[in-house]
Amino acid sequence: MMIRFCFLLLLLAVAAAEDPYRFFNWNITYGDIYPLGLKQQGILINGQFPGPEIYAVTNDNLIINVFNNLPLPFLLSWNGVQQRRNSFQDGVYGTTCPIPPGKNYTYKLQVKDQIGSFFYFPSLDFHKAAGAFGAIKILSRPRIPVPFPDPADDFSLLIGDWLPFPQAVLINGRANATSFTVEQGKPYRLRISNVGLQNTLNFRIQGHTMKLVEVEGTHTVQTTYSSLDVHVGQSYSVLVTADQPPQDYYIAVSTRFTNKQLTTTAILHYANSQQSVSGPIPAGPTTQIDWSLQQARSIRTNLTASGPRPNPQGSYHYGLINLTKTFILESSAAQVQGKQRYAVNSVSFLPADTPLKLADYFKIDGVFQVGSIPDTPSGKPMYLDTSVMGADFRAFVEIVFQNHENIVQSWHIDGYSFRVVGMDGGVWTPASRSEYNLNDAVSRCTTQVYPKSWTAVYVALDNVGMWNVRSEFWARQYLGQQFYLRVYSPVESPRDEYPIPTNALLCGKAAPRHK
Repeated sequence: MMIRFCFLLLLLAVAAAEDPYRFFNWNITYGDIYPLGLKQQGILINGQFPGPEIYAVTNDNLIINVFNNLPLPFLLSWNGVQQRRNSFQDGVYGTTCPIPPGKNYTYKLQVKDQIGSFFYFPSLDFHKAAGAFGAIKILSRPRIPVPFPDPADDFSLLIGDWLPFPQAVLINGRANATSFTVEQGKPYRLRISNVGLQNTLNFRIQGHTMKLVEVEGTHTVQTTYSSLDVHVGQSYSVLVTADQPPQDYYIAVSTRFTNKQLTTTAILHYANSQQSVSGPIPAGPTTQIDWSLQQARSIRTNLTASGPRPNPQGSYHYGLINLTKTFILESSAAQVQGKQRYAVNSVSFLPADTPLKLADYFKIDGVFQVGSIPDTPSGKPMYLDTSVMGADFRAFVEIVFQNHENIVQSWHIDGYSFRVVGMDGGVWTPASRSEYNLNDAVSRCTTQVYPKSWTAVYVALDNVGMWNVRSEFWARQYLGQQFYLRVYSPVESPRDEYPIPTNALLCGKAAPRHK
């Protein structure tokens, strides 16, 4: 009897120590939306556009039950939320079977050792252009100090281009129709995410400055800016103090690096406002690449702040670790078989009939081949393949994004944050390492590459799985500018990677397999 009693106490203690759970039931439907004031069809989550906000605390378990009531398959992915040891839940077609029409799937995520501002989005085809995206806030645990005072409120601003004609820029799903109420003298946190399809956007507030405090899970040096360039797929947190006379002020968002500038506005409304918004809409930066590049270089990690754990973020001395390997990723555009395609290292990604992660897990031949994309540019003409690049678990690698084109690019790596150690014009060479920031480079999951320029990042490959590396320009991603990074451990231990979920959907060549 005593043994049973002690065992029961042990079970209760384990249960009490488990991280909290948050449950969500989401219904995906078509419905009416009014982004430009006129009715059109969009993709709604629980009748909302944008979708519901996910609010969580470090280490929370998120149970998100998604019912697909669209007449076509559907998937959600989590931009910047690292699925530690769990790429089965990543929600892109290379890892996860789509949810069939009329069916549901329950995502089981843990925001393990994460804080910060992120967003989710639909990852199949061009669903992202129709809605079903939303904000993700991951707050620090109460006992972990945050390097700024508690704000009076915490607003999410999902900004993005809206490409179905007429083109426009939206803030939280609307053009020129959103308002945020503040009280004079109080500080407010604004979490700004560019959920658009291709355009860099500049964000600014009439008569106010912004203090940058966090970028995609990293507390930053608290630099003050009058405006911020937010590239596609990126997220920023700023503090804004309502320290101006009580009236309404423009929040302005406009496209950057485009022939025709598109601008939209929202309103920063003082609760005791005596005057409606007035005056000209605040102008964005007049200079182009140089201004944006200098701003990007000024964004650095706050080495005195704690991250999700009570140790300083700067205690991980990435600049003292020997590199294991260098990958050079070169983008290109060309016609293949008479159709426009985009590529990385001459390989334009061709989706397989089976998610690559499932083929890897079940050891199904003929779906993909590791090494089907080279580690460095090959100089070959562009060709189609299901491109998978191999990498070793626990390697510490350098990735160089080389851009020979005349556009600003944006790149994302699922499952990881990386240190943006350098960016500059021209062609990267080993001598470029002399310019690297090896002390306090910002850690993030999405980085820009300026025209005819390079960006270099350091990545600790500590997350086993099959991870999507993609252009955040959605047309380019859809037409081949992506690949999968297979981070592999020969041990195949559950300590390194979780087993396949018991509720995993099986499709393609994996459909007849038993879990």
